[in-house]
Amino acid sequence: MSRDGMPKQFLPLVGKRSTFQQALARIADQELFAPPIVMTNEAFRFFVREQTEQMGIEATIVLEPERRDTAPAVAAGMLLAERRDPAALVMMVAADHVIPDEDIETFKGAVRSAREAAIEGNIVTFGIKPSEPKTTYGYIRCGEQLNEPGAFKATAFVEKPDAAAAARYVSEGYLWNCGNLVFRTDVMRAELLHLAPKLLAAAEDSVAQAKDDLGFVQLDAAAFSEAPRISISYAVMERTKTAVVVEGNFRWADIGSWDSIRTASPQDDSGNAASGDFELLDAHNCVVHAAGRLTTLVGVKDLVVATTPDAVLVADIHHADDVRALVTRLGDAGRIEARQHRRQYQSWGVTDLIDQGERFQVRRLVVRPGAALSMQVHLHRTEHWVVVKGVAKVTVDGRDSVVHENQSIFITAGAVHRLTNPGRIPLEIIEVRTGSYLGEDDITRFEDG
Repeated sequence: MSRDGMPKQFLPLVGKRSTFQQALARIADQELFAPPIVMTNEAFRFFVREQTEQMGIEATIVLEPERRDTAPAVAAGMLLAERRDPAALVMMVAADHVIPDEDIETFKGAVRSAREAAIEGNIVTFGIKPSEPKTTYGYIRCGEQLNEPGAFKATAFVEKPDAAAAARYVSEGYLWNCGNLVFRTDVMRAELLHLAPKLLAAAEDSVAQAKDDLGFVQLDAAAFSEAPRISISYAVMERTKTAVVVEGNFRWADIGSWDSIRTASPQDDSGNAASGDFELLDAHNCVVHAAGRLTTLVGVKDLVVATTPDAVLVADIHHADDVRALVTRLGDAGRIEARQHRRQYQSWGVTDLIDQGERFQVRRLVVRPGAALSMQVHLHRTEHWVVVKGVAKVTVDGRDSVVHENQSIFITAGAVHRLTNPGRIPLEIIEVRTGSYLGEDDITRFEDG
């Protein structure tokens, strides 16, 4: 389900909304939170914009030129928040965590406690009381209790342990490390200056030289590349003397495996966590994620079954973590399914591959109101566009045509053309490509869409 072209945080793996949208919903209370700053990779800008718009949330979307782990992202986000308000309190929220809706008020209570501890000059993280000795989570050892209820000095951070160590940590009262942080900007700046000065300098330069890019904040690539690849845990939290943990009495899950999805999802009487178009008969303790096709299970137990229009996974749930190795093998073999879904987001909308053969492809295009594809030409393929919904303005070799619902237009190879949605509703088109070569690199663009 999670691929380079569509990461897990943008997928509805637990519930009907993506975990990114669930994170946005948790910080939508305007009495407690200011409008969010979203740090994301440049490749995911359109996922972020579409999903924030669907939530009705105004966000500052910041584009990292490359992936350099969480510490550079936190530093750049902190600096941008500081520009808004030099006395700002910042909360770092991960986009792939799940907290049930019925626990949100408890979560907000923990945030308020963290706020008070952060105002006093601490960098605060959240700890969750373990329900079992998990080896996929980090742990925190609590020290002396502070004045704020549920707040303790954090005396040790432990990365993902083996099973025996995890069991010992649970028995000794350690908490799961939730990873979300609350801090004053001046406190985090001082800790970065002391513990990771090169990282802070790179973040400062990348923010100072940032540019507007179609409404996104584009960090400077050369400056950002100077930041070390390091997590905020390693860069700061495991070394600072200001670390405090607030115990969160809310249910929480870090969605990193199919087993964690099963734990975080509602289950039927047989222990199955299922979503999508499915039917189960005598199935027990299974995870089923049916995206795009009917998926049925009969007389089985302890399975993970995930289906998409272009791939199917069947795995023993006890080997769910081995999916990573499988994806690596598929990538090494050059399988595009390891990197991309058939559905892809563009600056102008969405394209969905419906069917393909040796000399043809059928795609569904959805063009946002007012958006346009680039002026372009293909040398090896023709395109036949059928308007299903809305109105299309089509420019071919300098001549404009208006194409309405149930009408079509034919674009020959070598014709310079452009598709625009002049209307106020999404434009939906079925595109049929035919030709000797149908690859995405058979394109010359003359203007950006």
